[in-house]
Amino acid sequence: MMKLNDKVAVITGGGRGIGRGIVLKFAEEGADLVVNVFNQSSSEIETLEKDVRNFGRKLHVVVGDVSLDETAEEIVSRAILEFGKIDILVNNAGILTQSELYNMDVEMWDRMIAVDLRSVFLTTRHAVPYMMERRSGRIINIASQLGQKGGVGLSHYAAAKAGVIGFTKSIALELGGYGITANCIAPGPIETDLISGLDSEWKQNKSRELAIPRFGSVAEVAPTALFLASEPDGNLYTGQTLGPNSGDVML
Repeated sequence: MMKLNDKVAVITGGGRGIGRGIVLKFAEEGADLVVNVFNQSSSEIETLEKDVRNFGRKLHVVVGDVSLDETAEEIVSRAILEFGKIDILVNNAGILTQSELYNMDVEMWDRMIAVDLRSVFLTTRHAVPYMMERRSGRIINIASQLGQKGGVGLSHYAAAKAGVIGFTKSIALELGGYGITANCIAPGPIETDLISGLDSEWKQNKSRELAIPRFGSVAEVAPTALFLASEPDGNLYTGQTLGPNSGDVML
């Protein structure tokens, strides 16, 4: 039996990487989807739509910058218009740039906080009233192990992801009485386009630090999102940070 049969999931940053992996995993398990993408080509979007249709599920794509309130509102409104509900919200949209603090300009800092943290607040704020009304919902926020331990040249990224973790714990406390869970996934380094801009020395050093001395794959992260979204699998998890991170953080 499919774990997400007839569920409706909203996923930001679903065009590539971990987000795309979660989109396809959810579709495979029976979910219909509203997916936000940004800076994806029309051919990439068409391929995503085809892949979801191959699982027999419905997909609506919203193109836009999810750090803008109007985009966040449009994503949620589309789900309500097309499906009448939101069962699962996955806040995955993110960017990754690299700069040591003394060279970092304000614009780089502000953009990171806007995309990786502000967007999580915006989409959640718009989605939660519908979940509260139905007294049911799963919120899954993609953080990073660097939000737990920090990283050289990545203070802005680590700060944003630490903010996501703190935000998630807080809303878990606020929303639990409404039947809504909120959890984080904090992956370690995963082979995606996101890390392609990081320098090779950083990647080599990071690989040597890991208990499992390799970067992970998208296919090794998406099942954690499925677990948190499923019943009864994820029923008792809230305010938690799950870490498919090759042993980079051990709690």
